[in-house]
Amino acid sequence: MKHIELIIIGGGPIGIACGLEAQKKGVDYLIIEKGPIVNSLFNYPVNMQFFSSSEKLEIDNIPFISNEAKPKRNEALEYYRRIVTSNNLTINLFEKVYSAKKEGNLFHIQTEKDTYTANYIIVATGFYDIPNKINVPGEELPKVSHYYKDPHFFAKQKLAVIGASNSAVDAALECYRKGADVTMIVRSPEIGKRVKYWVRPDIENRIKEGSIQAFYNANIKEIHSDKLIITIPDGEISIENDYVLALTGYMPNFEFLENIGIELSDDKKKYPQYDEKTMESNINGLYLAGVICGGMDTHVWFIENSRIHAKTILNHIVTTKQES
Repeated sequence: MKHIELIIIGGGPIGIACGLEAQKKGVDYLIIEKGPIVNSLFNYPVNMQFFSSSEKLEIDNIPFISNEAKPKRNEALEYYRRIVTSNNLTINLFEKVYSAKKEGNLFHIQTEKDTYTANYIIVATGFYDIPNKINVPGEELPKVSHYYKDPHFFAKQKLAVIGASNSAVDAALECYRKGADVTMIVRSPEIGKRVKYWVRPDIENRIKEGSIQAFYNANIKEIHSDKLIITIPDGEISIENDYVLALTGYMPNFEFLENIGIELSDDKKKYPQYDEKTMESNINGLYLAGVICGGMDTHVWFIENSRIHAKTILNHIVTTKQES
């Protein structure tokens, strides 16, 4: 069993920011990440472009230079990877954390590779691991995916994209331009209001001209190997189909948070309990950082407005150590 003063669970941008801050303040730390560096960003679509400009994605005032004002996935991977390697951050990759429990004054952390004790924990695990299921017959078929990577795969295929957010709109446009026959299934009466402003006119014009078919106020009823059954205000229709991208969003791992002992609100939002001034949860010594602070409202916290969590948390840890 290894003892580390501070365990940071999650090696995304905010976890990395916490590691940098711990290093600067002389706090013994370890970042534990279940995949590669910035695992969630690695799993984003290959052509993904951020909504935020590069300077708003910077951490610890380290300049982020991109070809355009709004960087793309590969540039972000390069940026965060360079930070980890150039600063020699202490990080264990491809090591999934199974459990964390406080016993007395120490946390006991079990991973797939080792066991640790720690005085403090920061949970910065993001929200990209668990997709929001649509819960219809056929969702388990191999033709259905909740993640989108590369448009080339869908060339010359009949593709249904479920959703109307940035991820769904990006996938629909990219796949259409690579030769897919794209149909969008949109539950609301219009494309999502938070779609990137420079992309919205593109998707609206493609739908208007008929290049991409869209059904609004629509819901999936059943998914079959060769078709979809959807319901619209006028009734029920069948659509020939080869593949389905159900891009209906993702959620934090609430089960993991609850198993640690973090209290969640009892409504659908599942807001975790924490002190906004210190980011400390209802468990002394256990802190939350990044997007998980918003529960199901995964659009509330993102890199540019949660990178401050690193300084807030480490300042509190250092102050707590000095007072004890």
